[in-house]
Parts: sequence; C-alpha cells; structure tokens
Amino acid sequence: MAPGWRLFRRALNLRAPPVNHYVQLPYNVHGPFLKKLNFGMFVGLPELRNNMTLAAQSYSTWQTTVDPKEMKKFQLLAHKWWAEDGQYAALHAMNDIRVPFIRDTILNMKNDHQLGCPLSGMNILDVGCGGGLLTEPLGRLGASVTGIDPLEDNIRTAELHTSFDPVLASRIQYKSCALEDIVEEALETFDIVVASEVVEHVADVETFIKCCAKVLKPEGSLFVTTINKSQLSYVFGIVVAESVLGIVPAGTHDWEKFIAPEELERLLESNDFSVKTVKGMLYNPFSGAWTWIGSTSINYGLHAVKTNMQEQLDPKEAILDMDKEELQTESSIRSAS
Repeated sequence: MAPGWRLFRRALNLRAPPVNHYVQLPYNVHGPFLKKLNFGMFVGLPELRNNMTLAAQSYSTWQTTVDPKEMKKFQLLAHKWWAEDGQYAALHAMNDIRVPFIRDTILNMKNDHQLGCPLSGMNILDVGCGGGLLTEPLGRLGASVTGIDPLEDNIRTAELHTSFDPVLASRIQYKSCALEDIVEEALETFDIVVASEVVEHVADVETFIKCCAKVLKPEGSLFVTTINKSQLSYVFGIVVAESVLGIVPAGTHDWEKFIAPEELERLLESNDFSVKTVKGMLYNPFSGAWTWIGSTSINYGLHAVKTNMQEQLDPKEAILDMDKEELQTESSIRSAS
C-alpha cells in the first residue's frame, strides 16, 4: 500500500489504536510495535484532514486485488504447500475446523444432501487457493471447485497434487488469475466463495468484496477466515508466530493489512451481503490444533450471504408503499391536531 494512503487511513482514524492504550510489551517487542503503529503520527493530522478533498474510502482506490509484494513472499514457498510439518503446517491443521464450518453451514441451509457427498451440486470458488490445501477437501465433499491464485507456481503445485486422484481431478479445476480477472465470465456463477487466509494479503479489500459479490449467485454464501487488526494479533500473529516460534515464515504478514471483524462486516453489508456468523479462532502451536473460541481478537471466521435482489420490491410496489406511508403520516397529523 502506498505511504500516502497509510497517512490517509490514519488521518481518518480508521482503527489506529490510541497511543495511551498500548499494552506493556517486553522491551524487544515494544519498540517495533510502537514504531509500526505510530508511522506518520508526527505530521499535522488535523491540517491533513482539513485539506483533504477526496471522498473517504476504506482502503485504497486500486482496481486490482493483487499486491506484487505478496506475490514475492509466496513465490519462494510455492513448492512447499503439501509438506504437512513445514511452513504451511498451521494451514493444514486449520482444515480440521474450516472444512466442517463450511460443510455444516451449507447443510443447515439445504433441504437435502447426498450421503457421503454433502456438497454435491455446489459450485465453489476457492480464491487464493495456493497449493489446493482447502480446494481438495471441498472437492472430496462432492462439490465442483474452481481454485484460483495469481501465482502460477502455486497453481502448478495444486494441479500436480490433484492429478494423483482421478475422481478429485474431475471435480476440481485451477486457474492462474486474480479474482477480478474472472468476474465478467463468472457473473453469479458460484453457490459458494471461500477466501480463507486471503483478505489480509490483498491490495484492496473493498474491490475484493465487490468481486466476490459479483461472482456469487443471489443467496450464495461467502466464507472468510482472516486476522483481526488488534494489539493481540500483532503480538501473537506476527511477533510470536513469525519471530519467536517460526510457525509461519518471517515477513508473511503485515499488521497494516489486517482487518477488524467490525470493519469487514461494514464492507460486506455495504456491498449486498448479510453477515450471518462471526466467531473467533485460536491456534495452539504446541498441540498444532485450531479451536473455535468466543473471542475474535486474533483470528476469526465469518459467513455472509449475498442479498437476493429479486426479493426486493419492484418500482411499482415501492411507490405503493411510499403512498401508504404518506397517507399514514397525514392521518397521524390530522389525529394530533
């Protein structure tokens, strides 16, 4: 993200924590933490706000979801996706809770399902699929899955791994592209869009959400897992996970790109989604297991449903309702007088 936009977000007070609310961290953590959170705090923020003429926006105005810096990070690890005890061990373990989350949510919304293939008939888009760690389990549940990733080496790894299972290969297709690249050809194509551990890596979150809405069918489901933008997420998601325990490679995450669930909900609801579920997730590095928890302060999962525009009133019905409201208002005024 361009430095100017970082200043812009802070100037609008978009979830930049106040200095006097910082937790007391160990000396070797406290300095970098404050430096990261307070970048740009010494410019004249009141003057900056007063002189701005651009319309306020949540993130950037980039019309792409792909961040070249993120591409470079994952390029080096493209051949390591299926090493279960390697750099992606935590993502492998996450399947134990994110796959049932998707499956059970959809089953609760469906009237019937095929035994052994509960997602049969579902057309799923796995955005930022990487090497296919989540794509394959969804395919095994009977769904037709399209996995997309802008990094071609990731797609090659995914295709190679899936090719060893002919049944799975018949249900899954992969494409090396960004989400916005398939919008026109895939308008209202998918029953489900999954963006697991992706939102915190995209260049423009709002563009990403808009694209998800466009490729989803009315009443289609969007599933997101990501990282909250909090003090705890910096400490545990970056300092501990990357620098202390080495659960993920150093530099994988940028705290600036994390997003609070409240902000993600706001973006979703302003783009024709109704948020149904938000719940916290916690990774235990000692047991290597994920669990659902009540707090969303670090990781969280979210389920939202695209609004069915057909259910909204047509213009004639809207006019009739407006006439009724006007009559009721006039009647109330007469009664009061």
